[in-house]
Amino acid sequence: MNTKLTLTIEKEVIEIAKEYAKEKGQSLSEMVENYFKLVTVNRRKIKEKQLSPKVRKLRGIIKIEKDFDYKKTLTEELSKKYGV
Repeated sequence: MNTKLTLTIEKEVIEIAKEYAKEKGQSLSEMVENYFKLVTVNRRKIKEKQLSPKVRKLRGIIKIEKDFDYKKTLTEELSKKYGV
């Protein structure tokens, strides 16, 4: 069951995200939902059919070390990208 969600996000971020989603052939809602699924994976079990076809194809292709700090890496890369 889908439920509507209202988010408050900087206008520039939304514009860039919309362009990115369009390039990837996704809606912004799909992109946000897939992100939430990704970051909450350890809190709940995701059934294979709940993932988008694109995510299903990519699942498991990247191998990382057990002590990999995703949040640290994401923060560093976003800082580089946006010059923060």
